[in-house]
Amino acid sequence: MIPVANKPLLEYVVEAVAAAGVDQITLVVGYNQERIRNHFADGDDWGVTITYAEQATQLGTGHAVLQAESAVDDPFVVLNGDRIVEPAIIERVAAAVRGGTSPTMAVTTVETPREYGVITGAGDTVTTIEEKPDGPVETNQINAGIYGFSPAFFETIRTTHTNGELTLTAALNEYARDEGKITSVTYTGQWLDVSNLWDLLTVNAGLIETTATADAEAAERADREHVADDVVIADSVRTGPNVTIGGNTAIGRNVTIESNAVVENAIIFPDTVIGAGAVIRDAVVASNVRIGPNVTVDGPAAQMVVEDTVHHDIELGGVIGDNTTIGAGATLTTGAVVGDDVEADAGVTIDSRIAAGTTVRRG
Repeated sequence: MIPVANKPLLEYVVEAVAAAGVDQITLVVGYNQERIRNHFADGDDWGVTITYAEQATQLGTGHAVLQAESAVDDPFVVLNGDRIVEPAIIERVAAAVRGGTSPTMAVTTVETPREYGVITGAGDTVTTIEEKPDGPVETNQINAGIYGFSPAFFETIRTTHTNGELTLTAALNEYARDEGKITSVTYTGQWLDVSNLWDLLTVNAGLIETTATADAEAAERADREHVADDVVIADSVRTGPNVTIGGNTAIGRNVTIESNAVVENAIIFPDTVIGAGAVIRDAVVASNVRIGPNVTVDGPAAQMVVEDTVHHDIELGGVIGDNTTIGAGATLTTGAVVGDDVEADAGVTIDSRIAAGTTVRRG
């Protein structure tokens, strides 16, 4: 439900499924599921029927799919809720599983295959999937996260355990060992994935139409601010004089940006206030945040470590959680991540993770 280009990430997935001609959707939900249920309701706004299956405890991707078993009578398609793809590949996978007997999966090419499930196979066949391999890889082809299954595959999932979890990857590998192959469909279209915080900025930029101006309201404010073409601005945004909104930026509803502030390559959630003279670059700022005057959220490309994996040259000035206040003149840099409900004093420098509910004092 995190907004990118001012719409929840999951909404792009639902739209693609609907555009592919699939009219029955089951969303597997868990933590904070009320937000999803309230937003999508019965799916009528998207021309589909949406039902819900609850995964009370996260026991793997295969376990999540099993929660939807009672809603499935025919061949079906499975997608990740945080991966944006084009409707055409959903249509192709659906057609393939309707016309065949083996599981079907989409395969795509990326520059960093080791961050995903690397596939082995030839032609239209996948024989193995190795999740985030440690050693060198001989291919840049990966599992694209779009699957087609017959109802019989539920039993394969149920009988395949890996470290106490039920995962789709393990079930597919087990099927390939027993039956010889998985059918693959090659995909070369738009594929936007959110695995890390900084991916939100990449996905946001990819979804903003660079040929469109911000909107009619932004055009009317042109004498008071500079707004790049590749910007989306929601309703009821208020800006002071000499505000600059740079490219690849999404501004949510009821945001206030005070005079002389600069916002660039950023996602600003609704109901946030950015103080006068603040500079917010390469940043994600959540809802109801108060950023004081002359705050800087910026920094050079830096190395970041996530779960023992080192990522190089990451351009992430900082991330600020819901209901947080950053005092005047403070600085966030080198990928600082500030949790929800944090109070940061004026003039502090934050360059690491700050837990939710923390008070950050100067000195």
